[in-house]
Amino acid sequence: MPVIETPVTLTPSDAGLTDAEVHRIRNDFPILGTAVNGRPLVYLDSGATSQNPVSVMEAEQEFYEQRNAAVHRGAHSLAVDATDAYEDARAAVARFIGARTNELVWTSNATEGINLVAYAMSNASLGRGGDAARRFAVGPGDSIVVTELEHHANLIPWQELAARTGAELRFIPVDDDGALRLDEARRVITSSTRMVAFSHASNVLGTISPVAEIVGLAREVGALTLLDACQSVPHLPVDVKALDVDFLVFSGHKMLGPTGIGALYGRADLLNSMPPFLTGGSMITTVTMQGAEYLPSPNRFEAGTQRISQAVALGAAANYLAETGMERIEAWEATLGRRLVEGLEAIDGVRVLGPRADQPRIGLAAFDVDGVHAHDVGQFLDDKGIAVRVGHHCAQPLHRRLGLTATTRASTYLYTTTDEVDAFLAAVAQVRPFFGAE
Repeated sequence: MPVIETPVTLTPSDAGLTDAEVHRIRNDFPILGTAVNGRPLVYLDSGATSQNPVSVMEAEQEFYEQRNAAVHRGAHSLAVDATDAYEDARAAVARFIGARTNELVWTSNATEGINLVAYAMSNASLGRGGDAARRFAVGPGDSIVVTELEHHANLIPWQELAARTGAELRFIPVDDDGALRLDEARRVITSSTRMVAFSHASNVLGTISPVAEIVGLAREVGALTLLDACQSVPHLPVDVKALDVDFLVFSGHKMLGPTGIGALYGRADLLNSMPPFLTGGSMITTVTMQGAEYLPSPNRFEAGTQRISQAVALGAAANYLAETGMERIEAWEATLGRRLVEGLEAIDGVRVLGPRADQPRIGLAAFDVDGVHAHDVGQFLDDKGIAVRVGHHCAQPLHRRLGLTATTRASTYLYTTTDEVDAFLAAVAQVRPFFGAE
C-alpha cells in the first residue's frame, strides 16, 4: 500500500514560499487555528517539535483502521499489506534524503540512532562482529571528536563510549560568536581519531556547520563521520551522498511526523559490517542455543516489533515536504530567520546568539534579554499566545561557553507567517518595560 500523498499543491517558484501560500499550507494543520490563553496561537517552537498536517495523521489512522498487523512475519494478506506500507514508508524517507532503502534504519528518535552507532562501536571494541567490525573498534590511544555546540544527544553517548573503552573525547571549540574554529578542528582531528560527530545546524545558534571541511579533515585521517541532522533534514534540502558523511540521524517529530520515530542513515557497507546494538527477534537468520547470525541492514538493527504506524506516518510527512519543495521551504525560513534576527537586534537590551542576519542560518533565533530570566520571558510570551522554547536547549556546554545559563528561542517552519514573527517581535519589545528592567 503506497504512503498517502499530501493534497497540497503549490505554484513552483525559485524564490521560496509566499505569505499567501503559507496561509494555504496552514489549513492543513488544525492545531494552528486554536487559541492559547484566549489569544490566537503563535507557534514558534518547531525546533523542538513540529506540528502535524492532516495527511500525516490520516496516514497513521488509516494504517490502524485497515492494515494493522505485524510486519515481516505473517503470511496472511493483512500482514503483507502492513509490511508493504512499512517498507513503502522507508523508501519514501530514504528517497527524501538521497539514500538507498537498505541504508535507512528506523529508530525511536535521533538519540537512539546516535546511541546505536556508539554502542555498535563499543561492541566492536569487545571483539563482536569479527574482522569486518574491527574498523569500528576504539580503545586507549584512540580519540572521538565532537564540537562545543552539540546537543546533549550528540555528546553524552560519545562521553559514555570513551568511558567504556578508554578512548579520549576531544572537541572542536567555538569562538565568541559561536562559530566553529576550523583552525582548532585541524588540531584535534588527528591520526588517532576514529569518529567525528557533529551537528549540521545548531539548535541554539541556527549556525550551519562547514560540513565539507570537517568531513574532509576526517577523511584525511581515516575517521568515520556522523552528522546530527535534526535541525537540517526538516528545513534544508539534504542529500546524504553529496554530504559524504558515513552516518546521519534525524527525528520524525521535528519534520511534521509523529513522536517515537526517527531514522539512522548509514553507508550500506558500514551498516552490514557493524555488530548490532539491540538483539532479539526479526533481526536474525539462524539461531542456536550457542549463538546467532544476523540479517543484513536495515533488519539487523530493527529487533522486535517496530514502530510501524509511526513509520507510515513519517513516510507521509516526507512526501508532504517533498511536494511542498525543500528548496522553497529553505528560502522561506531564511527570510523568516533574517526577520527574526534583524527585529531582535533592534530591541534595546536583547542579545541575539549566533550569526548576523546577513549570514546563513536556519529559521530560528536564540536570545537573552538583559535583566530578565529566560523563563520569565517565555511566560510573558505564553500569556500572549506565543509559544517559544526557554532554557539551555540541551546544550549546556555551549551556553556556558557564551556566558549564559539559559536563553529564549523562537523557531519557525513552513507554516510560520511574517505576521506571526512581527507579533513575536512586538511582544519581546514589551518584556523589559513590563519587568522594569530598563
